[in-house]
Amino acid sequence: MALSARKNSKLLGVRRIRGQVEAVERALEYEIGFSDVFYLIADLRGALNGLWGELLGDYIRTHLVDPSNTKQADAAGEVLDVIRSYLK
Repeated sequence: MALSARKNSKLLGVRRIRGQVEAVERALEYEIGFSDVFYLIADLRGALNGLWGELLGDYIRTHLVDPSNTKQADAAGEVLDVIRSYLK
């Protein structure tokens, strides 16, 4: 079974996050400088926020919004835009 593009994107995001967590672990293990660890954690937080925003958008579009209701879909899009800008 082929993965949909959206599902594949989420899986790639999770794999990226896993790699970033492993980089933080290695950094702590080898006692690299604090500022480098802080940058790694900031990158990790950005990746988590991106995945969270994507999943939230999918949930809103598939469970809370009637796609045939243009007004509802537009309002949901506006809310998601605000959430995404907050997460950046």
